[in-house]
Parts: sequence; C-alpha cells; structure tokens
Amino acid sequence: MNNTVKRTLSGICFLVVVIGCLLIDKYLYAALLTFMMVTMLHEFYRMTMGNLFPRTRALAIVLGCCSFLSLFLVMAFRLDIRLVGISAILLLVLMSSTLMVKDKADFKLFAFLYTGLMYIGAPLTLSNFVVFTPNGVFDGRPMLAFFIIIWASDVGAYCVGMLFGKYSRKLFESVSPKKTWAGFWGGLAFAVLAGLILVWTGLWTYPWYHAIVLSVIMHVAGVFGDLFESQWKRVCEIKDSGNIIPGHGGMLDRFDSALFAIPAGVIYLVIIGLL
Repeated sequence: MNNTVKRTLSGICFLVVVIGCLLIDKYLYAALLTFMMVTMLHEFYRMTMGNLFPRTRALAIVLGCCSFLSLFLVMAFRLDIRLVGISAILLLVLMSSTLMVKDKADFKLFAFLYTGLMYIGAPLTLSNFVVFTPNGVFDGRPMLAFFIIIWASDVGAYCVGMLFGKYSRKLFESVSPKKTWAGFWGGLAFAVLAGLILVWTGLWTYPWYHAIVLSVIMHVAGVFGDLFESQWKRVCEIKDSGNIIPGHGGMLDRFDSALFAIPAGVIYLVIIGLL
C-alpha cells in the first residue's frame, strides 16, 4: 500500500477512535488515556533504557496508570482526594525497588523512570481536570477542543512550512532540521483561527480574547513539546518512538505536542478562573 494512503487511513481511524472515546462515555475516555499512558511510557522507557530492568519499568508504568485512574475516580465519583495518595505509596515502592538491583553499573538509568512519569504521566493525569466539572459531570468536549487546537497547529506548521520553509530561517536546526520559523507562524495562525472557530461553534464557552490567548499558549507549548521529543530521539539515535500507528510512528510521536500543550492550557485556565 502507498505510504501516503496508509498514513491517511490510519490517521483517520485513530482520529475517529480518539473523538469517539472523548464524546461518548467517561469510561471510554479512561480506557483511551490509560492505553495512551501505557504505550507512551513503554515507548519512552524502551527508547531510553532499552530492554534493561523490565520489572522496574513495568512498576513505573503501573504507577503512571494508578496516578491517572485515582484522580479519575476522585473527579468522576467525587471521592476523597486522599485516594490519590496511593500513587505516592507506589512511588516509594518504585524508588525502593531500585535498591534491590544487584548490578549497580547502570543505576543512573533509573532516572529515566522518574523523567517518564513527569514528562508523560503528569500531563495525562492533569487531563482529568479538563473533562470533569467540579460536580463530577463528564464532558469530553473541552479536551476535544484542546486536541483540535493542537492538530490545527500541527497542520498549519506543516502546510506553511512546506510552502515557505525554504525562504525561512530554521527554528531549532540542531534538534529538528526541517522546522522553520515560517512553519511556526503558520501553526500559530491556524491555532488561533481554530480557537475562534471553537468559540463561534460553542465548543468553547470562553470569551474570544481568552480563546486567542489560550490558542497562542498551547501552540507555543506544543512546539516545544515536539522539539523536546525530537531531542530525545536524536540523543537516543532513533527515528520513531514506535510503530503502533502505521505510517505515523509511535504514540509518543503523535502526542508529543499534547504533553506540553495540555498542562499549559490547564494552568492558564486555572489562573484566570475558567477551570
């Protein structure tokens, strides 16, 4: 099959799954985010640690899932916030388990366990604040709107970069040689336009000026998220984090922007009192 066709079909199928899980039911949302957590942490640990310490890596993945699911239960069913403390216990277990490794030559690799939890686990866990109201009502539309901003930014950066990139300076050539300032500004324009459309369609109920600021913040954060993952791949000397999505690479390749953009969006909405 032609790679372009394969990439398009797999991308459409994946979008349908993501949109369906966000709009249909909170349990499908939880299943989707848990799957993303497991897959991205696995990809990151394989990228940075190879096949070393499989049991400890598995424990770290369980910790990431536990953090997300415990906050999900608290938000969805208005349970005691102290339930999230289970994650702290598992963190102590994870840290203690590293002491039992007999060969200490590669002990420094365990730092990647905590990096992965901060880089991937924390942003996905924070997404619960986007999809649940303080009363525990699930609404996946705000998260879908977040993804629309991120996707619009990516599409704009790609299209404008392809058209005008050869006339523009490189953005971070040492990290990602193909990214240009033309692509950056193109992605920004598409993100802001998408934000205004979301307000116009009612998917976002924020004032239009907050939508613009939020779109700008998420675009900038998403660009750095993309570059951050590119830096990891360059250091680890790999092209893709995985191959779970035909023609697109790994889950981490597809959601690297979101790992920076979602927390940035959440923080902004919290600061201005809209979340």
